[in-house]
Amino acid sequence: MRMELSKKVKIALDETRMLILGAQILLGFQFRGAFSDGFDQLPTDARYLAGLALGLMVCVVGLLIAPGPYHRIVEGGADSGHFHRVVTVIAELALLPFALALGLDIFITASRIFGEFGGAGAGTAAAVLAIAFWYGLPRMRKRHAGEQERAMTSSQREEGASTPLHAKIEQMLTEARVVLPGAQALFGFQLAIRAYAIFRAAPERIEDRACRKPFVGRPRRRAAHDSGRLPQNRLCR
Repeated sequence: MRMELSKKVKIALDETRMLILGAQILLGFQFRGAFSDGFDQLPTDARYLAGLALGLMVCVVGLLIAPGPYHRIVEGGADSGHFHRVVTVIAELALLPFALALGLDIFITASRIFGEFGGAGAGTAAAVLAIAFWYGLPRMRKRHAGEQERAMTSSQREEGASTPLHAKIEQMLTEARVVLPGAQALFGFQLAIRAYAIFRAAPERIEDRACRKPFVGRPRRRAAHDSGRLPQNRLCR
């Protein structure tokens, strides 16, 4: 049974949208991890690897977002065999840095629990398993199944389907709804980081004001219970 080209394009776009949700959440956690208290206690190599994993996830998010603007700008919202091929290639490219970033994150986390060698083993195993399931298994199945459908897809590569206006609008709104939760999550992480920094510095500011030297001029003596502050010997070091 031959599947319509517009149906294939919709399925391909939905798959990239599912991937981008997970990538955005992982990217937000990586941004948050750099500002946590324990990040400074990590070895220098682990911090560099965390930065590398963050860069890989930025590439993944950029790749997965690309099909939506490409569909709007280049294709004008219309479905075509060329666009289906572009979405397929982008999804295949995005999975490799995704697997590597996942392996690096697991290595950094597991190394604090099981040591450096245990973390390296866990991170390598996670990356290898991800690549095996995302690349190896589909290519093995490709040898024994789907030959007829792939032949039909190759024949549709230069084909262009007449996409109705309501389908274009639906696709555009769906793309906006997929990107919006990720943007909101990143915005929330940024607010949380800023608020955490402010509240963490609040006790130091209070202590600094309480320990500030009095104005040299007319000395005034005020009792500790009359002034609205605690005695300096309780706050000052």
